[in-house]
Amino acid sequence: MSQARRRKATTARLTAPLAAAALLAGGIGTWTLTAASSNAAESADVEAQDDFNGDGYADLVVGAPNATVSGAAKAGYVAVMYGSSSGLSASHRKLVSRSTSGVPGSATANQRFGSTFAKGDLDGDGFGDLVIAGGTAGSVILWGSASGLTGGTNIAGYGAAPQAGDFDGDGKTDLALFSQQSVGGDDPVGAPATLWKGPITRTGQPAATMNILNESEWWGWDVPDASCATGYGCQNGPDSITGPVVSGQVGDVNGDGKDDIVQWTYTGDGTWGNRLLYGGGSGFTLGWAPGDTTGGAAGTGVGDVNGDGYDDVVVGADSWSAKMRVAYGSASGPSDSNVQAFDQSLPGFHGAQEAGDKVGSAVSVADVTGDGYADIALGISGEDFSGLTNAGSFALVPGSASGVTGAGTQVFHQNTSGVPGVAETNDRFGATTALLDVNGNGYRDLAVASTAENSDNGAVWLLHGRTTGLTTTSAFAFGGQDLSAPYTDALFGSALR
Repeated sequence: MSQARRRKATTARLTAPLAAAALLAGGIGTWTLTAASSNAAESADVEAQDDFNGDGYADLVVGAPNATVSGAAKAGYVAVMYGSSSGLSASHRKLVSRSTSGVPGSATANQRFGSTFAKGDLDGDGFGDLVIAGGTAGSVILWGSASGLTGGTNIAGYGAAPQAGDFDGDGKTDLALFSQQSVGGDDPVGAPATLWKGPITRTGQPAATMNILNESEWWGWDVPDASCATGYGCQNGPDSITGPVVSGQVGDVNGDGKDDIVQWTYTGDGTWGNRLLYGGGSGFTLGWAPGDTTGGAAGTGVGDVNGDGYDDVVVGADSWSAKMRVAYGSASGPSDSNVQAFDQSLPGFHGAQEAGDKVGSAVSVADVTGDGYADIALGISGEDFSGLTNAGSFALVPGSASGVTGAGTQVFHQNTSGVPGVAETNDRFGATTALLDVNGNGYRDLAVASTAENSDNGAVWLLHGRTTGLTTTSAFAFGGQDLSAPYTDALFGSALR
C-alpha cells in the first residue's frame, strides 16, 4: 500500500452530548456569504470517497440531527455541499432527509437522521456514495453519479456510526455496520453488528457478509451459541460487539494494506473510550487505542502525522490529564509505549492552557500543506478569551518527521481577522471539524462548526488550505437558514465529513 493511500483524509466528529448554549447578540443570519476564491491551478488528488459527482472536487456533508422535518421534531437531515473550483456556495447543495423523494422511510420524531454518516465508493463505479445512519430505523445509502447523489437504499437494523473502508485488503470498499443502542448502565451488552464485503449493489446486496469479529475474538466461545448473535448473555458473538458505538475513524495503523477502525464507544458506568479494530480477511481483531473519559467531548482522528507510512491515532484531551495524545502507528500498530502528549503549553501553540478548554473536542488529521505530513485540526470548544466564556477556537498543528513539535501552529476564533461573525459566550466554536479539498487545488480545506451558534441553530465555517497552512482569505460561513433548510435548534454541524 502506497503512502498516498495511507494518508487519506480522515475526519472526526464530536463524540459526546453537546451542551446547550446561550446566545447573546448578532449571529450568522446577518453575515454576507462570500464564495471562496479560486487558487492557483494545481492537480488535486481527491479520493472517490469524497467526490459524489466525479468532478474532481471533494464534497462536504453536514449533519443537522435535531432539525424539525415535516413537522417531526428532531427528525434530522444532512446537507451535502458540493465542491467546485471556487469552493462551497449556499446554492450548490443537496438536502437529504427521510422526507426526501427516493429516500426510504419517513421523517419521525427523535430519529436524529444524520447524527453520523460515512463516505465510500461502495459499488466501485468511481463515484463516492453516502451512508447516513438513522437510529433504530436503520441506515440509508445514497449513490453517487455524474449528477450527484441519487436514490436511496435502506439498510434495516443498523443505524449507528457506519464505517467504510477496505478492511480485508482486496481493493474493494467494505461497509462495517453497527446497531443503535441505548447509552447508559454499568455493563453494556453486545450490540448487533455485521461486515458487508464490497462491492455492494444498489439494491443493497453485499458481495458477502462476514462476522464483525474474527473467531479468535469471540470471548469465551469457540463456536458461540445462538444467544450471542443478539448480544444476550455474552459480551461478543459472531454478529455482536460490546457497547454502543457512537463514532469511528478509518485508517491503516499497522501498514498491512487493510483498513482499521478506531471507535468511540460507551464502556459503562458513565465512561467512554476508544477501541481499535484491526482489519483482516476473516473479520476484525481487537487492539489498543488511546482515549478514555468520564464525560465531555473527546474527538478522535487517524492519519500519518510523522510521515513514516503508518497512520497514527490522535485523541482529544481526556478528563484525567487534559492533554491531547498521539499514539504513533507501526508494523504492530499503536502502543501505550509510543504516545506523545501535549496541550496548549506546547511551544508555538500560542494559547493559554486552562481548565475546561476541551482541547481536541474535535480532531481531524490530514495533510493540509502538501508537505507529506498529516496535520492535526483540533477544536478547543471551551476556550475563553476577551472576557468571553466557552467562546471556542480551533488550531491547526503541523505534522513533521519528528511528530508534533508545535512549530507553525495556527489558532483561530470568530474574532480572528477574516473569520466571519463575532465571538460570543457559549458559542463553543470548534465543536466539530473536517479536512477535505473542496476547491481542488491540492490542499485540504478546513470545515469547522459551532453547533451552539444562534441558540443551537448551528453554523459551519470554511477556511482554505495552502502551503503555509490555513488562510482566512475568502473564508465562508453558512447555516441551515442560508440553505433554505430547517434551522431552528437544528444543531447544524453536529457531524462533518
